[in-house]
Amino acid sequence: MSTTMPRRERRKYTPEFKARAVKLVLEEGKSRAQVAKDLDLTRSALETWVRQARADAGQGPSGALTSSEKEELTHLRREVRQLRMEREILKNAAAHSTGECKTLSSPG
Repeated sequence: MSTTMPRRERRKYTPEFKARAVKLVLEEGKSRAQVAKDLDLTRSALETWVRQARADAGQGPSGALTSSEKEELTHLRREVRQLRMEREILKNAAAHSTGECKTLSSPG
């Protein structure tokens, strides 16, 4: 019988806290494991922050998006979704005004 640890509640960290944790790893040379333990973080969270900091500094792997590029991508995806929805509404309105609209009600 295996026992699983309960998931801990998702915590939010300030940008300053994240920057300090990353600085401990990248500039002060502390190990990720030690910094994660000292700051009561998951190693995966710290690794994500370090990877993103490297990408933002232009030191990440090719194809890695910077934070500003990620923000822009999120904004553009939201805008595309909105424009597609508006286009669909206009298409339906045009079809309705020309009598091409299919109704769900049965004839008769």
